[in-house]
Amino acid sequence: MRLSLARREALWAFAFLLIPLVFFLFIRIWPAFQALWLSLYEWNADPAKRTYVGLEHYRQMLDDKLLRKALLNTLCYTLIGVPLQMVLGLAVALLLNAVERWRDFFRAVYFAPYITPAVAVAWVFSWMLSANFGIVNEILRLLGLPAQPFLQSPRQALLTVTAVVVWQNLGFQAVLFLAGLQNIPREYYEAARIDGADSWALFRHITLPLLNPVIVFSAVIGTIGFLQLFTQVVNLNFTDQGGPLSSTLTLALYIYQQAFGRFELGYAAAITVLLFMIILLITLVQLRLLSRRVEY
Repeated sequence: MRLSLARREALWAFAFLLIPLVFFLFIRIWPAFQALWLSLYEWNADPAKRTYVGLEHYRQMLDDKLLRKALLNTLCYTLIGVPLQMVLGLAVALLLNAVERWRDFFRAVYFAPYITPAVAVAWVFSWMLSANFGIVNEILRLLGLPAQPFLQSPRQALLTVTAVVVWQNLGFQAVLFLAGLQNIPREYYEAARIDGADSWALFRHITLPLLNPVIVFSAVIGTIGFLQLFTQVVNLNFTDQGGPLSSTLTLALYIYQQAFGRFELGYAAAITVLLFMIILLITLVQLRLLSRRVEY
């Protein structure tokens, strides 16, 4: 039986799609089911000695004060960091979109921190923000201002980590919004100006609505990134990871501590399932509330 050209093309398309699908199932989906299965057992290196505990690890989470602290910190990181990096990214993108000369140069400058390893960025900021010999506090002293503890203060540490993460992600956000701005047809702005629209009206009624797909993508990716925050927290305060007084502890770091510090892999897997459900729920809510279909 001879297949038509359209059927052959469809079969080849499915064949090529099957390869990344298998890879995705093996790398992403299978480990997720493994984590769910592991959360129902008390871990032991010998599989024969693993005991089934059912939902005991999930009940244990209800009494874990440190887990609640990590969850609250993670939500604070997200609620502060995501809107901040989106607003700053859009502001930078608007400025870059307004210039003609050196645009590519400035875009590269802003994007450079994003492709810099997070460990390197964290260690550099750890030195810069040191209470004893950090360059930031040296500048504050020269200006006659008191030195700040930054990473050593339970009140300032979370905000300091958030600021570092926002700084590193700013270039990515700016490039995203710049791409969205450059895809908006100029004719819309010209027509609105003819009708007497000012700059704020152009931004409110044309720019923001047509940037909706970029805003949704930015919000979802940014939220997932902050909910999984780990590297910067570990390396900014390497001698007191998650400190001081657990003020910077995140869910991802707490999972790591439970799994590889206390070897409670079953409990760590249960927290992983919790984090997965939080990310899934928040992502679905964002897609439902932020998505808008705009046509002109």
